Amino acid sequence: MSKIRRRRSALQERMREDMDLRGYSESTIESYVGAVRRLAEHYGRSPDLLSEEEVRSYLLYLAVGKKVSRSFHTIELSGIKFFYQETLGREWQILEVARPRYEQKLPGVLSRDEVWTILDCVRIDIYRVCLSTIYVCGLRLMEGATLQVDQIDGKRNLVLVHGKGGKDRYVPLPDEALTMLREFWRSHRSEQWLFPSRNGSGKGKAAEGSVRPRGVQRAFQAALKDSGVRKRAHVHTLRHSYATHLLEEGVNLRLIQLYLGHSSLKTTQIYTHLTRKLRDAAKDPVNRLMSRDE
Repeated sequence: MSKIRRRRSALQERMREDMDLRGYSESTIESYVGAVRRLAEHYGRSPDLLSEEEVRSYLLYLAVGKKVSRSFHTIELSGIKFFYQETLGREWQILEVARPRYEQKLPGVLSRDEVWTILDCVRIDIYRVCLSTIYVCGLRLMEGATLQVDQIDGKRNLVLVHGKGGKDRYVPLPDEALTMLREFWRSHRSEQWLFPSRNGSGKGKAAEGSVRPRGVQRAFQAALKDSGVRKRAHVHTLRHSYATHLLEEGVNLRLIQLYLGHSSLKTTQIYTHLTRKLRDAAKDPVNRLMSRDE
């Protein structure tokens, strides 16, 4: 290993340790370390040798040259900022002013019929059951893919979700979903994972960890294509659809906030803009605004 690569590896390990000390999740650590690695590869030098102006030029290149999405730019900036401020102790002004402007876009939502039309097209059992659970429990992809057997409370029909930022929450589990999970579990009988990944060809070999989220994503996209549903959607759309459908059925917004694990009610309120039933219910009152009759 060259001297430069050893230097990078040492810095990367130190950054990982710093993030471990602050309780960051493994997925966040991987994203942040990846951001610093891409910065170093862009210049072909160890990141601790770069100047503030070079970092500024790189962030400008992402925003203007490559026109990356706001979410990707935010992750890259956050990783780079952590490395220079926390790991190296540098207080650079550019790290405070480079954050992209917030854009509030309404997420896509599928109807209940569209959801099940897509899920019925998922050909492999483990992906179909996993995606169905993600929908009926309003889970994030990683939350669903890594569900463990002991997180299911069958007596109370609840799922203990280990959520984003280390925040646990309970979400209700429909009776039919509990039956579905029990039947699927009998097909593999993993002591730990609800959706275990299997090595080799999958012919009954021992499970090794949980199903890969990327495999779940690919299964959803293939099913979407086969379903004939002409909407842009991804696995996270199931979570948006879950919240919207609950709101349409009259579930209290505060309760939906708890089910989704949102820290702020403002985040959950975005679904009030997406509910067709609520908009339709408002048509008569809106039309009466033009009436002169009392």
